[in-house]
Amino acid sequence: MPPLISLLTDFGVKDTYVGQMKAALLRVCPGASLVDLTHEVPAQDVKGGAFLLWSAVEAFPEGSLHLAVVDPGVGSARRAVAARARRGDVLVGPDNGLLVPALEQLGGLAGAVELTGSAYWGPRQSRTFHGRDVFAPVVGHLAAGVPLEKLGRTLEHLERPFSFPRPGEEDGCPVGEVLHVDTYGNLITNLPGAVLPGRFRVHIGSTVIEDAPHAHYQSVPAGKPLSLVGSAGLLEVSVRNGSAEKELGATRGARVRIEPY
Repeated sequence: MPPLISLLTDFGVKDTYVGQMKAALLRVCPGASLVDLTHEVPAQDVKGGAFLLWSAVEAFPEGSLHLAVVDPGVGSARRAVAARARRGDVLVGPDNGLLVPALEQLGGLAGAVELTGSAYWGPRQSRTFHGRDVFAPVVGHLAAGVPLEKLGRTLEHLERPFSFPRPGEEDGCPVGEVLHVDTYGNLITNLPGAVLPGRFRVHIGSTVIEDAPHAHYQSVPAGKPLSLVGSAGLLEVSVRNGSAEKELGATRGARVRIEPY
């Protein structure tokens, strides 16, 4: 059985780009099993895509393949790469920082190549659609059993133009920021549950949330804010039956301060 393959892009679903990319992959490996993580990464938002990929890859079985394309530098000097994580998964995409957090989530980088082996690309070549013409065929060959090392020139490291901010401390209190706003308007922070005190207040903008962490989304009355440790193991700020982004006027980058009781 070919390994499971995840797909993440900023292509959206209005155009045919996702379908063309899948067709290019399945042309090489017709038996592949594809899982759409999302194709709604905000356009050209490499950092946002990196967070979403980081949050998802651990759910897949060891040895899975992950195809991620958020690629504002397509056709430029940026490298196209495939990288093996220490867990055994292989990630394929542009060398613009998109893959690095997910690789670290999977144990770190065990090996990488620049995709210079054109024999493993697709039959069409454009300067604007490497998702279809380079990355997808390469993933198809990997799924069919082609070794990573045959795909191109060995690399010692990947580019890392950004990092997710680490939590800090102010007057003995943990301080962080919002990394991501999900489809419900929940504000997902960079504060891991492990660094949080047993009971605390959350300060975000002019809002103070008491009695955190809450056990679930219905711990407060409708329309009221709450804060809990979500599925990614990170502190979230939410509004019951509403959008914390809209109700609190906060978005990515908003400062979050934890005040222990």
